[in-house]
Amino acid sequence: MTADLTTLAPDHPSVKYGKVGVLLINLGTPDGTDYTSMRRYLKEFLTDRRVIEWSRWKWYPILFGIVLNTRPGKVGKAYATIWNKEKDESYLRTYTRNQAELMAERLRDLPNVKVDWAMRYGQPSIADRIQALKDDGCERIVLFPLYPQYAAATTATVNDKAFDKLQKMRWQPAIRTVPQYHDDETYIEALANSVTRHLSTLDWQPEKILASFHGIPMSYFKQGDPYYCFCQKTGRLLREKLGLSEDQFMVTFQSRFGPEEWLQPYTDKTVEQLAKDGTKRIAVLNPGFVSDCLETLEEIAEQAAESFHHNGGDKFTHIPCLNDSDDGMNVLEKVVRRELLGWA
Repeated sequence: MTADLTTLAPDHPSVKYGKVGVLLINLGTPDGTDYTSMRRYLKEFLTDRRVIEWSRWKWYPILFGIVLNTRPGKVGKAYATIWNKEKDESYLRTYTRNQAELMAERLRDLPNVKVDWAMRYGQPSIADRIQALKDDGCERIVLFPLYPQYAAATTATVNDKAFDKLQKMRWQPAIRTVPQYHDDETYIEALANSVTRHLSTLDWQPEKILASFHGIPMSYFKQGDPYYCFCQKTGRLLREKLGLSEDQFMVTFQSRFGPEEWLQPYTDKTVEQLAKDGTKRIAVLNPGFVSDCLETLEEIAEQAAESFHHNGGDKFTHIPCLNDSDDGMNVLEKVVRRELLGWA
């Protein structure tokens, strides 16, 4: 049910109403690879209390004294190697925009639904896009954090930011937040299809397949974050769907930051050790990433491949994320239509 504005007085200001918004939200991206853009992005990202849970008195001297002076240049160079030069933007921005546009096309049978996209860090911001949807007549909004496996540092901080905006709104839209879909049958099937399709293009087959997820500090897991369990279940279901043994498939965790222990086994150490132990052919995919980005294109497809070859490995392949493929969009559409039930 939406607001009944049919009895407004003739001289009442025009009010848009009766629509439902769908907001696809990913992690974020810098506006450019230059030092200033990178520093602005990293500052917003690394000051998020959901991402770095250390006390501010301990973390801020390190962040502002060291990290934000040294990391922007290094990370900017890494982004430059995988930058979408045609559009002058990161591929994460390109794919997220494409996903929103394709979703809008797929939902044409629901004419009252408006689809938009935003980033938790950087632009377009969650606050701006919620306001835009509200101004366009959306009385209800589905917030879709694009993370198959829930974690406080990803899904929860997206919801936090959205509700920060709602706190400032006089007339709030109704909100639904999309939960994890780590074991969704369509999602698992899409991942399996991406693996078999990619491997069919090779003239060799991997001895082992790694499903590499973004890591989180072990302390977060011990405090009750369910992320590790969701990753393991996704990995198990995918392995079973592919018909592989436990010796042929393993779950690993990448992108650790700082001195503390993170979820293990670490992807980089595993890749290195496999090569040293005589494994000659491996494939790596990133089931937790809806779109290819720095962590997949540079950290895995470039750095991990280089490490594998340097330590004696022969064949390495990175299996692309689902991105805006038909299979990938089938997954996102299924989740969105499920969450729209009763609203559109």
